[in-house]
Amino acid sequence: MEEQTQGLRNPGEMENGTEPCGEECASEAQETTVTEGAAKIAFPSANEVFYNPVQEFNRDLTCAVITEFARVQLAAKGIQRGAFSGGASLSPDLCFWVAAVKVPGEKDVQKVVVDLSEQEEENAELKEGANLAPGDQPRTAAVGEICEEGLRVLEGLAASGLRSIRFAREVPGLQSVVANDASARAVDLIRRNVQLNGVAHLVHPRQADARMLMYQHQKASERFDVIDLDPYGSPAPFLDAAVQAVSEGGLLCVTCTDMAVLAGNSGETCYSKYGAMALKSRACHEMALRIVLHSLDLRANCYQRFVVPLLSVSADFYVRVFVRVFTGQAKVKASASKQALVFQCVGCGTFHLQRLGKASGASGGRVKFSAACGPPVAPECEHCGQRHQLGGPLWAEPIHDLDFVGRVLEAVSTNPGRFHTAERIRGVLSVITEELPDVPLYYTLDQLSSTIRCSTPRLLQLRSALLHAGFRVSLSHACKNAVKTDAPSSALWDIMRCWEKECPVKRERLSETSPAFRILSVEPRLQANFTIREDANPSSRQRGLKRFQANPEANWGPRPRARPGGKAAGGAMEERRRLHQNKRKEPAEDPVQRAARLKTFPCKRFKEGTCQHGDQCCYSHSSPAPEDTADEDPGDHPETPCQNPPGPGMATGPGVD
Repeated sequence: MEEQTQGLRNPGEMENGTEPCGEECASEAQETTVTEGAAKIAFPSANEVFYNPVQEFNRDLTCAVITEFARVQLAAKGIQRGAFSGGASLSPDLCFWVAAVKVPGEKDVQKVVVDLSEQEEENAELKEGANLAPGDQPRTAAVGEICEEGLRVLEGLAASGLRSIRFAREVPGLQSVVANDASARAVDLIRRNVQLNGVAHLVHPRQADARMLMYQHQKASERFDVIDLDPYGSPAPFLDAAVQAVSEGGLLCVTCTDMAVLAGNSGETCYSKYGAMALKSRACHEMALRIVLHSLDLRANCYQRFVVPLLSVSADFYVRVFVRVFTGQAKVKASASKQALVFQCVGCGTFHLQRLGKASGASGGRVKFSAACGPPVAPECEHCGQRHQLGGPLWAEPIHDLDFVGRVLEAVSTNPGRFHTAERIRGVLSVITEELPDVPLYYTLDQLSSTIRCSTPRLLQLRSALLHAGFRVSLSHACKNAVKTDAPSSALWDIMRCWEKECPVKRERLSETSPAFRILSVEPRLQANFTIREDANPSSRQRGLKRFQANPEANWGPRPRARPGGKAAGGAMEERRRLHQNKRKEPAEDPVQRAARLKTFPCKRFKEGTCQHGDQCCYSHSSPAPEDTADEDPGDHPETPCQNPPGPGMATGPGVD
């Protein structure tokens, strides 16, 4: 990513489709030019229009996902509209449609072939040798070209227009991209950037409230195939309109940066925005993803629609979900059985899920829906005797479509030069393909060991013990130390009890009411084997992929909200960030500073008026011994302050308390 600062061009030269701005556009104002991917964007250095370079991974991943989604949709649309190939030399019952999508950097044109014949092998030979008529030649969708049957994309909160312009320059198979923003300054900037990148034929700037714009496109023929929402903070105000404005089977991309709310710091606020109570948990990042999916499905159900997750990612300071939206009254009935409440112990962190609904088979192949039975826990935790907290509802079904994720991963791996963050995308998606899809939430190594106050086992040791016991186990892309397993909590704590026997804990230091004492007071019924197994080390870890990226620079995180008129983000703002870091934590005091501070406090004898040092008295000072004081003049002994304050129990002499 390249940046350079330059002076603002003549306002009269701004290609914004409106009259040149007046004198309020100061000529001395500065702007910054950023090159990201195939796009080049100019935006004010003052904080008038929001831009965050940290989100480059988000934008790269979105381009990769929409590219693969375009391949799927182009094939589907071709079949529905009768775009089949059937030459004279082909069998009458052989009909297929080929959609070729060109992506810069790929060696060969990737083709999506949909074959309706049952004889796959014979048809493959025919496809290779058949001579198609000129009108039946495979159609190709290339980057930067208008595809008549392509995707209609809406970026509801476009800011500088960077994401929309990258779509136009990097994603093939697009019919149009609407870059919308409510800010007039932002829309003017989008128009300039569209002209700068030469994508005016694809990207159409629009100034409107994103909610009203989506509500105006509820009609089936006017819906968007892809809607991207990346607001500053919570997307909750836009979700109701979004699930109505996306087409049948369309893609909805949503980013949430209000992680403090989703991670359990304010459960009541989370409920007001997403309709679920978030809990403080080690699995808070995956819980945040599942809460967002629950909120999307809940809003879609109001209109007889439901969501199918394609990819859900927790990265840096935000979560990002990609879901498809479908319509179907029968499928909507199953939504209740896809949601669950979470019972989490406040002592040991053990959690249990309680489904809201139950789907069971009935006669005639029908599915019967009913209320679920519960709860799955007693009033007190079976392991430590503590109470439970209740969280959710949240999405309890798989949060990824592993087939789709595999296609995105393959495309990124075969064309690593396409994205600047391709290495990280490859690492994150590789971990996602290794996750257990049917196991919600996870424990962490440090959580398990700190609960029973023992040393932490190695990751491979704990994974091997679970595999030896016959359970499945995987990592999670949301946490580096995650242990996602289908083992019941009783088996997991038995394994930790066996580990404690190898690394004993001093029981006399444990309180009898503590979770550690109660868990360790029970003998394990399962004998754990901590011998390292080869399959305990996941493939992504063996290959050394970039799975969990460390912050590459200081102040890596959310940026301040864009404000009308802007506010320069210079040294003053950096100093303000530095002062606000850890403002609620009391820093450790330096011993030398502490000694100097203590010397400013007078002793008790000074308050009583009996200290021999008078106005020169301080908390720490040396005084002559009592026998010397009676014979000698105090003025013969100049004050020699002590370098260290007196500790407790230390003899300090008269005059010092």
